[in-house]
Amino acid sequence: MENTNSLAINKLKEHFPGEITAESCFRGDDTVIIKRDRIVEIMRFLKTDKELSFNMLMDIAGADYLGREPRFEVVYNLYSLPTKMRLRVKVQVPEQDPYVDSITGVWKAVNWFERETYDMFGIKFRNHPSLRRILCHDEFVGHALRKDYPLSKGQWLSGVYDPRGTIPVKEGDSIKAFGESNDLKSKLLTLNLGPSHPAMHGCFRVVLELDGETIVRATPEIGYLHRVFEKSVEKGTYNQAIPYTDRLNYCSPLLNNVGYCLAVEKLIGVEIPERAKYIRVIISEISRIMDHLVCLAASAVDLGALTNFWYFFNAREKLTDIVEKLCGARLTNNYTRVGGLSHDLYDGFKEETLVALKFMMQAIDDVMKLLERNRIFIDRTRGVGALSPEDAIEYGWTGPCLRACGVNYDVRKAHPYYHYDEFDFEIPLGENGDTYDRFMVRVEEMRQSKRIIEQALERIPPGPVRIDDKRYVLPPKEDVHTNIEGLMNHFMLIMEGLKVPQGEVYGFVEGGNGELGFYLVSDGTGKPYRVKVRPPCFAIYQAYPKLIEGRLIADAIAVMGSLNIIAGELDR
Repeated sequence: MENTNSLAINKLKEHFPGEITAESCFRGDDTVIIKRDRIVEIMRFLKTDKELSFNMLMDIAGADYLGREPRFEVVYNLYSLPTKMRLRVKVQVPEQDPYVDSITGVWKAVNWFERETYDMFGIKFRNHPSLRRILCHDEFVGHALRKDYPLSKGQWLSGVYDPRGTIPVKEGDSIKAFGESNDLKSKLLTLNLGPSHPAMHGCFRVVLELDGETIVRATPEIGYLHRVFEKSVEKGTYNQAIPYTDRLNYCSPLLNNVGYCLAVEKLIGVEIPERAKYIRVIISEISRIMDHLVCLAASAVDLGALTNFWYFFNAREKLTDIVEKLCGARLTNNYTRVGGLSHDLYDGFKEETLVALKFMMQAIDDVMKLLERNRIFIDRTRGVGALSPEDAIEYGWTGPCLRACGVNYDVRKAHPYYHYDEFDFEIPLGENGDTYDRFMVRVEEMRQSKRIIEQALERIPPGPVRIDDKRYVLPPKEDVHTNIEGLMNHFMLIMEGLKVPQGEVYGFVEGGNGELGFYLVSDGTGKPYRVKVRPPCFAIYQAYPKLIEGRLIADAIAVMGSLNIIAGELDR
């Protein structure tokens, strides 16, 4: 561990003497372990102190250290927009008394993150307004991410239940049993929006309580696509986890690949070759464009604008053809490797990419002619589902949705990686944080991604696309087939995995929907001890009720499309 001279940790020691039990800095990440009794007071100080101003809660992760006491940890990843500082705050929780005070009163983003930690680990948060499961159903017994819970043990839900936290409905009971709002003088109509509805953009459900067509209350229910991603990847080697990342945001899988590998490489402490960096930039921006094309095409259809769908999907197909030719897959790409890439670009990649980008720009122009002055489109989107910059930060929004609120935060600019600070591109911002701005910000981001790709294609240097280190990278096939050392090296990396030093890091990139982070813990073996994904959709979707309550059902559909909630990323 490196010595820390963190301003945040020094101020904590000054204001809360005796409350800090440990501090460390590893790979540039500052970490502090505090006593759990004063968690609320300490977190409020970190947020409100003018020098620190940790105004964003990026993530909360649980961790199970079976056989150790205290057994559990709750890990809070904080970020300061004004200072660009990050801090990892940890609280250790004993198995016999698994309680921590809730910090829902400090950041609005906390609610769902604490519920997830409770659901997966059984850690209880005192004074949480509605501490109940969020990814697993209410009948689920046990906690899936505990180390002693079997990976193969699934549990069926026998009946239906109300996601608002009321008594589960027994099989055979009428749905009206939980369709009445006892706290209102007039009875409201309960309407299920999803989980099987094309306007939902994925397998999730919102229980709407309606007064006519006006939404009085909205309660999201998620978890329909929960595959226990974080449990599965802990059972394989570091490279074997890469195909699982494809299934997170499946509209931009290459961005998931890059984000995960960047985090593992940070944990190892290696730099990939320059050519691999530029290729990762190119495939990331192609993936971002593809993600935005899907989002905008589908959200326009939700408003009745079908023609735009064909323009954007034709452009996406051109890019998908290139990705398929590059790695052999159209959706689940699995192209990156820890230490670089699986292979180099193919001959003609540059020329085909430039042609596809030109086609994409024409598609944007065609769609803008149809929508930019379209009265129906403007009326359905402007002022609809607006969120203030302050609330967006409180909820932990990142990506195009945050920038549509006028907040200038983009990982590529604030914390540049892979030479993003050397590329000439702009960060588009909205003014009102509404459905219209979210649409237009994504349109302009595609134009900026095109600029980045063109620059990267011009600057890409020759050279290898993987590091030359047999501890982490498979040997060439010729060596495997012709000498015993290469064969043994191959066998060890496949069967036991690359050995990663003990430690923990938080690696992050600018994903299609915002900051995509991976909190990794290594115990020194060939398999990750803990992998926690920071999915941008999770924080964004938590604010959905605030955006639609008081509006019409049609507005709920328009808002949903503009948020680009991807079920695979949301549920993992």
